[in-house]
Parts: sequence; structure tokens; C-alpha cells
Amino acid sequence: MKNSTKNQIEGKILEQKGKLKEVAGILTDKPELERKGSSEKVAGKIQKKIGEVQQVLED
Repeated sequence: MKNSTKNQIEGKILEQKGKLKEVAGILTDKPELERKGSSEKVAGKIQKKIGEVQQVLED
């Protein structure tokens, strides 16, 4: 598997996990969990973008 594809997939997974944690934090009234989820979501988006840039550079 290409590194770019791997980064895109891992980024998408991390983004989804972050969304789940963020919602769980909101529902359980735990701001720390909400913040952690939000930061994971952003990290996932960044990793996904890195994969997209790598793919463009590979082509």
C-alpha cells in the first residue's frame, strides 16, 4: 500500500474517532473528553491532507 493511501486512511479513521469522542464528551458533559476528541479530529484531517499531498506528488 502506498504511503499516501495509508496516511489518508489512517487520517480518516482518526478523524472519525475524534468525532465520536467529541460527541461523547458533549453527551456526558465531560469537557476534557470533548477537547481531546476535537484535537484528534483536527489531527486526522491534517494527516488525511498530508496523504492527499503525497498522492499528488507521487503522480
